[in-house]
Amino acid sequence: MEQMKSPSIKLKGHLEKQDYEEINGLQKYCVMEDNVTLKLELDYKWSKALDKSVDINRINEFMFYDEGTLIGYIGICQFGRELEVNGMVHPEYRRMGVFNSLFSLVKDEWYKRKTTDMLLLCDNTSLPGLEFIKRTGALYDNSEYEMYLRGKPNLGSALNDLILRKAINKDAKEIARQNAMYFQVESVKEDLILPEEEAKRGVDIFIVEIDNTIIGKVHLAVNDGLGGIYGLGVLPEYRRKGYGREILMKAIDYLNERQVNKIMLQVAVKNKNALDLYKSCGFVETSKMDYYKLSK
Repeated sequence: MEQMKSPSIKLKGHLEKQDYEEINGLQKYCVMEDNVTLKLELDYKWSKALDKSVDINRINEFMFYDEGTLIGYIGICQFGRELEVNGMVHPEYRRMGVFNSLFSLVKDEWYKRKTTDMLLLCDNTSLPGLEFIKRTGALYDNSEYEMYLRGKPNLGSALNDLILRKAINKDAKEIARQNAMYFQVESVKEDLILPEEEAKRGVDIFIVEIDNTIIGKVHLAVNDGLGGIYGLGVLPEYRRKGYGREILMKAIDYLNERQVNKIMLQVAVKNKNALDLYKSCGFVETSKMDYYKLSK
């Protein structure tokens, strides 16, 4: 592509159906052409838009068009006090300033918010993405593997006294407490995860208990035949007793009951204990996402 003919930018607080379809189409093309992973959270964002739970005063969707065709996109996801930013540009429109233009607007939105840090996400194998992040001055923060279950899981015997209780909104503070402990994600009161609202978006949160005592949690999602396991954690005093494996077993059973075609999870590269557990149960690494931090 020699030059753009009629460029334009669209900014939105939440996705509408046409936006979702256009971004999803561009994502599929970029993933196929570049053989990379993108973490855009489109399905989750679309579900939030449908139930009208998005703050309309915040801009989260940044779209770049040429002659009415979407050629670039950056999305913001806010989790607690951090923003996560990921995006893409059509291969034929790279090195034309598309991403720079969108990212400048993303930074403007960031500075309007109280959040101190912004995380830039990039597939570890995406050279254009990593080059761009380097130019921003962002510093490496952490990495995360995406893993898929291959074959029949190797889980071992069940522990009959462990149960997964579906969380209710009264569990929101407990969920936030555990997230802060496992993932260093601090939630402000207005951003607390409400389990009953998450369930409407296809994400079921379970509190893990033994004899009515809470020992951990896990989040399970099903979308278009893909089962996802997220936020799995065991409280420190209950670790090294086989509970993590048991939670994983029950999570896989739950997802299989919903007839998923694939099961995936994400785990921090530095979390060696969890990584070893998942590998021993039949999960294999399929991609690695790097996180880089900018601070105000």
